[in-house]
Amino acid sequence: MPKSRPSSTSTPATGRQVALLRGINVGRAKRVAMADLRALVERLGFGEVQTLLNSGNVVYAAGRVSPRAAAARIEAAVAGELGVRARVFALAAAELAEIVAGNPLATVADDPSRLFVCVYAEPAVRSRLASLPAPRRPEAFAVGERAAYLWCPDGLLRSALGETVLSRLGDAVTTRNWRTILKLQALVSAPE
Repeated sequence: MPKSRPSSTSTPATGRQVALLRGINVGRAKRVAMADLRALVERLGFGEVQTLLNSGNVVYAAGRVSPRAAAARIEAAVAGELGVRARVFALAAAELAEIVAGNPLATVADDPSRLFVCVYAEPAVRSRLASLPAPRRPEAFAVGERAAYLWCPDGLLRSALGETVLSRLGDAVTTRNWRTILKLQALVSAPE
């Protein structure tokens, strides 16, 4: 099992990426078996494919393929081969490391399952988030280069902040809790 916190000396492995599939295996909609997802990503030519949890988190060696190109290929293949339409967000290992290092709320949150990271691919999303009103305490919110950070101590579904962010952005973001982000970073930073 991956470490819960990456060590300060961990360096992202070259060519490693993580793909985050939005909205799969939530309730009964968009069901995708992780074994099928791993096999699909391998058929696309990516190596060292691993999935984490049952919610569409895939770590793989991408070689020289950019995260944007990898996301497009995975998204098209999931729709074409598995019949599931899900937006895919891909990050290079270094980008995920920047998201982890740039989290200003990591020390505020005392429960990593209630600290959320909303990853976005388009820079325009950042400006849409910056215009949001300040949340009511104890909730907290911060906007980074590639992600927004939400501290929702009562959970995302019971959070006015979470509702505002997710309804305003829709499929422009995909959300993971901090615990999952740290596990993904440990996987993507593992020696090749």
